[in-house]
Amino acid sequence: MRIVAGSLRGRPLVAPEGLAVRPTADRTREALFGILEGGRLSGGISPLAGGLVLDAFAGTGALGLEALSRGAETVVFIERAPAALESLRANVRTLGVSARCRIVERDALHPPRAEAPATLVLLDPPYNQGLVGPALAALAAAGWIGPESLIAVELLKAEALPTPPGLHLLDDRRYGKTRLLFFRQDGTG
Repeated sequence: MRIVAGSLRGRPLVAPEGLAVRPTADRTREALFGILEGGRLSGGISPLAGGLVLDAFAGTGALGLEALSRGAETVVFIERAPAALESLRANVRTLGVSARCRIVERDALHPPRAEAPATLVLLDPPYNQGLVGPALAALAAAGWIGPESLIAVELLKAEALPTPPGLHLLDDRRYGKTRLLFFRQDGTG
């Protein structure tokens, strides 16, 4: 596993042994960030450029670190699993981006209050556990999701997800076994 593009391109990332953490595959990450950088879902400009990114269910931090590599100003990672946190901290330290990162050791279903809404919310929860809807509701209530926030969700292709209340589905893409969905608050798409 590595950073796919940007200023940190090619730099390796570590992940814990076993199946407890499932990092987003390089090809899926490349597709996700190609869509984001293209700006089609965000008024022609990349939501990464100088933005605040929230990487919830962060795992190894691969998504948030890719966002930093591609121009995000700051990334907040929310993760609670000890093995994932160990890998996340090692990746942030090894890449030398600690000053631009904040790691919150917490459950994404009970996030801390946001100082400001994120420009981009990356949500890659464990598959088939029904966590997306509750996590989005909790993040919105805590102020992480605002009218300008773009939300990217990764799910298993066969996993059902009705559009969460208050959100508008912008796009739905399939890559191998995974599915990428993009949302914005109703009335802001």
